[in-house]
Amino acid sequence: MTAPAPPADGSWAARALAALAADAAPTPLRPVPLPALPAVGLYVKDESAQPTGSIKHRLLRELFRTAVAEGALTAGTPVVMGSGGAAAVAGARLAGLLDLPFTAVLPRTAPPAVRTRIEAYGGRCRTGERPPAAVLEEARELAARTGGHFLDHFAGAARRAPDGRPPLPGFAEEILDGLRTTRHPVPAWLVTGAGTGATAASLGARLRHHRPPARLAVADPENSAYFPAWASGCDAYTTGMPSRIPGIGRPRTEPGFRADLVDLVVPVPDAASVAAMRWLERTAGLAAGPAAGTALWAACHLAARLAADGRGGGVVAVAGDGAGPYRATHRDPGWLAAQGLDPAPYEARLDRLAAAGEWNWPEPAGG
Repeated sequence: MTAPAPPADGSWAARALAALAADAAPTPLRPVPLPALPAVGLYVKDESAQPTGSIKHRLLRELFRTAVAEGALTAGTPVVMGSGGAAAVAGARLAGLLDLPFTAVLPRTAPPAVRTRIEAYGGRCRTGERPPAAVLEEARELAARTGGHFLDHFAGAARRAPDGRPPLPGFAEEILDGLRTTRHPVPAWLVTGAGTGATAASLGARLRHHRPPARLAVADPENSAYFPAWASGCDAYTTGMPSRIPGIGRPRTEPGFRADLVDLVVPVPDAASVAAMRWLERTAGLAAGPAAGTALWAACHLAARLAADGRGGGVVAVAGDGAGPYRATHRDPGWLAAQGLDPAPYEARLDRLAAAGEWNWPEPAGG
């Protein structure tokens, strides 16, 4: 998604684009120890280091940049989003950076912590009056009534530049640059979750167009449509079930998901996502969220496969969220018990992989 050249004057647009550019900085690439697999390097791309703690910040910054450069956002334009998660938090922070009024239409199921974070950045929240799936349409209608700009992060994730490139320009290059000084400068696998599909499409397009010998895997939680859509070739696949892993997994295939750019989709049990999230903090000192756990579980699966095939290589998991928003949910034993999630057996599997190189084949039920 390439916006027009920024204005080279002292206009509001030029100042806004400069502020957005100053907001961007590379996030760390962190090693994860697997002592029993010496030929395999496991790394996480720590997107919790984004200003609002999530990879959604990266996408929203690019959408704001494009809207400013194309003239859709001007000084004082109200910004309206329909989201009850990290995307709305990022939208509130970036709108505040540009002194733009911001309103998020939240589903009734949105965690109270999301509302608190949006308001802390100066945004306003409205609870949707329709079912949660309708918040995008409610936000669109609100923007039309108030003369605001509806920022649709799902449509934005599907938008292509004139040369065919998807959004998040430079993200794959940032990962590959971070690997240059490691023993695996060209990875065997990049692994990410998929919510809007923007991250997977951006990484997949880079690997397809420039052809490094690396492949892309998408880690998919329970109830999500992406694995069955990829496996069946049905682009319109729906499950009708919400994901319990915030930020990734969708009850339908979103237009930003490009199955043709994905080499493998790994279904991950929700309890395994929580287990990998906890294991990552215990072994690597990185307090991440459940979406990061989903990607890490799939990355460990692929690391074990490399070792079983007698091959080495690097595996990079995109850790898309931080731990902060989940202290009352995925990081709370009481909440996990109420959800029927027991991460302990999966965490033990990760310990066995690291200590002895053992990984049970096939995956347990649901994985």
